[in-house]
Amino acid sequence: MEKYQELRDKALKNLKIADHMLTQTYPLVNDPKLLLTVLENLFLALTNSMGSLLHYERLNKRIPPFQDSFESKFNMFKMKLVEKHNIDKEMVYFVGDVKNMIVSHKKSPVEFSRKGVFVMCSEDYKMKVLAPEDLKKNIAKTRQFLDSMNSIISKSEVKI
Repeated sequence: MEKYQELRDKALKNLKIADHMLTQTYPLVNDPKLLLTVLENLFLALTNSMGSLLHYERLNKRIPPFQDSFESKFNMFKMKLVEKHNIDKEMVYFVGDVKNMIVSHKKSPVEFSRKGVFVMCSEDYKMKVLAPEDLKKNIAKTRQFLDSMNSIISKSEVKI
């Protein structure tokens, strides 16, 4: 199995995990800390899906080599593939927003749960909130992103 296929499968698995945790596990446990795990799985799904397209393009020698880091992949994705495949710019912003939420969590000195949401505070106490309703929308956007990446690969696979 090629690297792009493995990453595509990982992306689908991460999306299923995020969806299951939000729709099944979270209502049972009702612990807002689970929302972080949902967000992390969404980020992994987005990253693996983006990596899948990048590795597919690299396999076909349509893009130069890139490092195996999020920043490198994201920059290559924005510069080389978004325009080429007419990928919606909103999706690029969405991937960046999810990454920023993960970074906010890592840098956050204060985090707490309140009324079913998870709150992260920055150094100057600017708050970012993770709510189940927002994550449901993010799951739908992530599913749309995965579908568009898979359709791009599928169209190209047929041509070869």
